[in-house]
Amino acid sequence: MKKLIFITALFLTYSLSLFADDVHFIDYTKVLNNSKPGAAAQKMLQEKFQTVSKKFDKSAENIRQEESEIISQKKVLSAEDYKKKVKSLREKVANLQKNKKDSFNNIAKSRNQKKQALLKAVNPIVKKYMEDNKIRIVIDKKTVVMGDKSLEITDKIISILNKEVPSLKSN
Repeated sequence: MKKLIFITALFLTYSLSLFADDVHFIDYTKVLNNSKPGAAAQKMLQEKFQTVSKKFDKSAENIRQEESEIISQKKVLSAEDYKKKVKSLREKVANLQKNKKDSFNNIAKSRNQKKQALLKAVNPIVKKYMEDNKIRIVIDKKTVVMGDKSLEITDKIISILNKEVPSLKSN
């Protein structure tokens, strides 16, 4: 039994050494975040998020002011008028929450579309790099437990991507 385990281990070690130069890995997260088109897309999405957030913060502040006014008028207003104003205020709050949710969902959808577009641009570059350098397998760095740093091709792919795809098309 020990001989079988030893022979298997020896065979695996030998097999892996034969294919060591054929297997490389890439950090797709780094490609998405550090490449020119990826960084530009993230900056644009962040600016959009901040603009939308400010708009909703201002709307929420206006609603809080209106709420304060309604509360201060409670004793002056009739019960019916007070209920109408409270109902109207609740509708504004519900609309604000719905619009905020929809806007942030649209930003998330746009982010996903940009990510997919960038991955679609990266894949042919990786494929060509594999062919040019006689690489058989490229693995995402997330799945690599340990590997020789010289087998990582992330920076090389980012460099090629920056030259070939300076920016992503806007949606």
